[in-house]
Amino acid sequence: MSKRTIQIGDELRKAIQQVITRGLNDPRIRGLVTITRVRVSEDIRHARVSVSVFPHEHEDLTMHGLRSASRHIRRRAADLVALPRLPELSFVLDQDMKNQAEVIDALVRAREESPSPPNDPSPPEDAPENNP
Repeated sequence: MSKRTIQIGDELRKAIQQVITRGLNDPRIRGLVTITRVRVSEDIRHARVSVSVFPHEHEDLTMHGLRSASRHIRRRAADLVALPRLPELSFVLDQDMKNQAEVIDALVRAREESPSPPNDPSPPEDAPENNP
């Protein structure tokens, strides 16, 4: 990725997030929808928009709504970005946040199941002393 495509992707991410935050009249798009990243092709014709949806129960329906509204989102984002032509948008579900939440949950469960170490750092009373 070139510096230019990274900058365009960042500007697109902000614009698409703003369009979604202002609201779309699609009842399928529900929950907290976050645009995590936008990867733009080198020829700037296509952009892959990674989306995180919370709660996870709304993922499928929300992704369906975003894919259906991609032309509308593209037109509204074009008003916010200074580009001669906006790339075609394809929305994909970003599983990173979901995977991170699962790892954190597993760590919390493991900590709850393991015995707690003693809080007192002093040696036990029956331990021999080291006096040189």
